[in-house]
Amino acid sequence: MLHKKGSSFRRDCEGRVSAAEYRTAISTALAQDLGGAGSAAKVAIRWTGASERTAKNWMSGTYGPRAEHLIELMRHSDRILSVVLILAGRDAAMTPEHLKRVRIELTEILCRLDAVYGGDDDGRSG
Repeated sequence: MLHKKGSSFRRDCEGRVSAAEYRTAISTALAQDLGGAGSAAKVAIRWTGASERTAKNWMSGTYGPRAEHLIELMRHSDRILSVVLILAGRDAAMTPEHLKRVRIELTEILCRLDAVYGGDDDGRSG
């Protein structure tokens, strides 16, 4: 459950996410990220292009955003992105350790590219 003062959300069970769990998680994350229902709905509308009624339904937890709206919410909100990863059981994808490994791998790739193309060049030909 998402807490009012933090962004931690832990699923109580393994397996499929229920519709109610999804709606509650998104609603809580939006409230934490955007504040009160009126102003939060306006921001969600701006981010997604959804109607006012639709955004208010997300805020109240009556409905959850469908895929195209969820993608836009994730684009603008790290909290929504985090909640979706947790619901998907992929929250480890964003851990500091994982990001550190990705950084190391990218550094190694850049070093290999520098060895092939030279470090002074930006890699573009011409």
